[in-house]
Formats: sequence, structure tokens, C-alpha cells
Amino acid sequence: MWIDTHCHLDAGEFDGDREAVALAAQASGVARIVIPAVSRENFSVVRALAHRTAGGVYALGIHPLFTRHANEADLDILRSEIEASLSDSRFVGIGEIGLDYFVPDLDDTRQRYFYDAQLKLAREFELPVICHVRKSQDLVLKGLRRYAVKGGIAHAFNGSFQQAGAFIDQGMRLGFGGNVTFERSRQIRRLAAQLPLEAIVVETDAPDISPSWLYKQRNTPDQVPRIGAVIAELRDMAIDELAVGTMANAHGALPRLALACA
Repeated sequence: MWIDTHCHLDAGEFDGDREAVALAAQASGVARIVIPAVSRENFSVVRALAHRTAGGVYALGIHPLFTRHANEADLDILRSEIEASLSDSRFVGIGEIGLDYFVPDLDDTRQRYFYDAQLKLAREFELPVICHVRKSQDLVLKGLRRYAVKGGIAHAFNGSFQQAGAFIDQGMRLGFGGNVTFERSRQIRRLAAQLPLEAIVVETDAPDISPSWLYKQRNTPDQVPRIGAVIAELRDMAIDELAVGTMANAHGALPRLALACA
């Protein structure tokens, strides 16, 4: 069985067939789908979706790209939503949070403020984080260290081996998805092949970051086993061994997954 540790199943691209997409993932062997929030507006959406989706779980957070329109009150709402979700077996952590230096027009001070504020919440509630680390590995890591947040996932990791080691030392797992299936993604493929198995989780970021066989098409969570097969081939190991290992790693990164499985 597999876990998709990052899937935006609430995205508009799934409005026409969301239930069918979730059922296809389950049929393919995906036992859990982690649905992270991106803004105050979809906190209740991801929670409700996780509860009506077989294997669905959710995280709550404000994505760096959504800090443009976020305000202080959103953080108060996030705190309240986290407190209300602590008794919910399908709530697994804080995310998607982080920093993005790929998109040129983001206000740096603003996104750092929201990232730091959410790290404080993670520390206060002793929750893992799902981090967006696009061209921001060092600064995201600096925040994790500053606020002593240990545990979670660095989503769509594409840093150096040195940076990967630093995240691992911080108790983080590293997410690999569709990018690893492209032969031109040499650094990502080297990381997936050579990092300790204990560091790796599998994700789709659906509907985005489609694998090579769905290039420029919608990505879906049922692609996790095939993405996993590519990683297993890169590592010269059995697919079943990778599935078991990455599922254990997902539980290590997001311990509340065990509640969802109970």
C-alpha cells in the first residue's frame, strides 16, 4: 500500500470527477491521501473533503503564495481551527506552509512573517509541518531550527545533498513526486537514488507536477505507485520494499496518521 503525502484534491481541476479520482487512487493501492490547506478559505473545505474521502486526511496552513491576501485575522482563525481539529483523527499537521522564491512578485517580509507565525503554532501544538521549499531550502530550514520544529515533510524537495542532510537531521522527510520521473531531472533522481530510504516519502502534488507520462496533463493521486516504481528502479530495490518503507516514513513524518488508521 502507498500514501500520497501531498495532494490538493480540493482543487478546481477535480470538480468534475473528484470522487472517481479518489476511488481510482484507492483501487491503485493508495491507502492514504494527505490534503493540505492553502488559505483560510479552504480550511473547512479540506476538512470536509478528508472526511468524505476514503483514506483522506488533512493539514491546515497558509501557503506562501496565498500570503498576498492573508491577514492577521487569518492566523487567529488558523489557531482556532487547529485547536478544534486536535480531536479529529483525520487531522495530521500544519501545512502547506513555507517560502517561495520562484514566484517573483511575492512580498518577502510578508511571506516570512506568515511562515514564522505558523512555525510558532507548530511548536506550541507539537505538530509536524508540511513545507513548501521552492528555491528556499536554507531559509525554510533556518525557520525550523529557530522555532525548534522537528518533524514533517519538505514537499517537492529539490535541493543539494548537503541541504537534504540538514533537513533529515531536523527530523524531516523529503517528498518526491512527478519530477523524479523525468530523465532531465538529474539532481532529483540522484537524491531519490542515494538518500537513505528512511528519508523518502512519495507524493503527487496533484493536480500539479505531473509525471513524465502525463506531461502537461492533470496529475492524480493514483499515480503514486507508478512514481514509486520509478524511485524503486533508481534505487535498484523491490517496489514492495519501497512501498512499505515510504509508508512507514510517512507515519514517522506525520504521526497522527496512526489515528486515521485506527
